Amino acid sequence: MRPTTLNDYIGQKHLVGEGAVLRRMIESGNISSFILWGPPGVGKTTLAQIIANKLKRPFYSLSAVNSGVKDVRETIESAKKQKFFSSPSPVLFIDEIHRFSKSQQDSLLAAVEQGLVALIGATTENPSFEVISPLLSRCQVYTLKSLDKTDLLQIIDLALKKDHILKKLPIIVEETDALLRVSGGDARKLLNALELVIMAEERGQAEGWGQAPPLQRDGEGSQIVITDAITLNRVQQNIALYDKNGEMHYDIISAFIKSVRGSDPNAAVYYLARMIEGGEDPLFIARRLIILASEDIGLANPNALLLAQSCFQAVHSIGMPEGRIILSHVTIYLANSPKSNSAYLAIDKAIASVRETGNLPVPLHLRNAPTKLMKELGYSKDYKYAHNYPGNWVEQEYLPSEIAGTIFYTPGENPREKK
Repeated sequence: MRPTTLNDYIGQKHLVGEGAVLRRMIESGNISSFILWGPPGVGKTTLAQIIANKLKRPFYSLSAVNSGVKDVRETIESAKKQKFFSSPSPVLFIDEIHRFSKSQQDSLLAAVEQGLVALIGATTENPSFEVISPLLSRCQVYTLKSLDKTDLLQIIDLALKKDHILKKLPIIVEETDALLRVSGGDARKLLNALELVIMAEERGQAEGWGQAPPLQRDGEGSQIVITDAITLNRVQQNIALYDKNGEMHYDIISAFIKSVRGSDPNAAVYYLARMIEGGEDPLFIARRLIILASEDIGLANPNALLLAQSCFQAVHSIGMPEGRIILSHVTIYLANSPKSNSAYLAIDKAIASVRETGNLPVPLHLRNAPTKLMKELGYSKDYKYAHNYPGNWVEQEYLPSEIAGTIFYTPGENPREKK
């Protein structure tokens, strides 16, 4: 079901729709190196392949999971041999580029700088954290979004009509909410779940499974009728098959975050164990703990952020398996901490105000007056220096007059913020 042209590509209209930035670049025939950042199953690899096909350039593909520096250098050497004089650069696609070490990323630099290859990287992690600065500065970053309901329904419809097996089966889709829910905006998950449910229904009919919802029938023979109940039943029975590509990783980290947020140390350390046993990058977990410490604990316990940051540094220094103890230590500490999202809400409210009101002038009394002219214009006039007043505080308006008195920060319901 992987599309081969931009017209068949579903989703990401902000990048590949009519007149969008990537479509214009592709149609011009001149592409620069760039990184596609987005969740799994939204079309990063597909888009890279479509670009290579459209431009009719040699296409090389590496996966950061099983490629080393030697593989990178050999691939670049092959690309060199494919580039003649003014011919366009071959495309080098690197999947999961965030898993490349610094030395592996360094080995790409010269080829990208010299235009020997047009690099297309795909990552599910923020490139700012995972891609070295020299390489990142030579690449545009394009953000892909999870597929929405319309996109996912279109994918289901196409699969039932075009897949060489599914189109021959008498399938009736009565309900799609469960399919959409288990997909999480991921086309690969959606197609895996759809295939699993249909094949399980076929097997269920042939073997007479007792625990599964029976096939519904019409007057002329058996039909495979997909409902939400059937979908959930089949997916739960076959969770290992359903998750054969390791996408449960995103479900587990979500459960881990929600368990810490919900102050359940037992569930939090259980999901931590699931990630450790699954071979998750311990620094990925440590970064999530830093985010949790600010987003969900925040000012209710400011020490949480310090401990989470120390956790990241310690795990980075010590590594595994001992790093598991540090991760457990901080996970349990954060789960048991009082919770407040007041800092998270405050910055989002302030950003929304900035976007709505634009660049409001800073009040004159808050501006510095390093020159005589500025002083004459009233800069810094009537500013009240807080340390000259009892308790180092004085009533004074600091916001622009247009939004004076606006409340962005509302203290959370906890002793520390009330104090």
